[in-house]
Amino acid sequence: MSNETVIDALAPVLERLKSLDLTDPGAAKETLDMEFPLHSEFGDNLRTLARQGMEDGWLCNREGGPSRFSRVAKPDAGKGFSIDAVFMWGDGPWHKHTKGEVNCLLALEGEPAFCGFKEGWAVFEPGSQHVPSVKGGKMMIFYMLPGGEVEWKKA
Repeated sequence: MSNETVIDALAPVLERLKSLDLTDPGAAKETLDMEFPLHSEFGDNLRTLARQGMEDGWLCNREGGPSRFSRVAKPDAGKGFSIDAVFMWGDGPWHKHTKGEVNCLLALEGEPAFCGFKEGWAVFEPGSQHVPSVKGGKMMIFYMLPGGEVEWKKA
């Protein structure tokens, strides 16, 4: 199992993201929840890949604060989207979504919520910004950035 396995599992989502309007995050989330429900074989497969990848040590193999993270794919391998994985149980670093952000949220322990979103999809519009936060448990987040573009807070 490797990054390619996760890329393959997310391939239908990446294809769909090419035509999804991220300037309307509510509608985009609704579309993803309907077309790629995470309480399904699709979600079960991603959850298995996440757990196995962490167990094998290739996924989320770096640690920072209350999270472990890793790069899954650069935009060229992700159909124009970078894919990163973060296993979170607290607050992460402030960042701005210059072209938007799409998050696949998988509950792994407890009843976690990411910025108020339970397991499912969360979409942030271009230009939005936040301090990502998981409360109530632990969550695996596969986040996809158009063109890999993000602006991190400078220390």
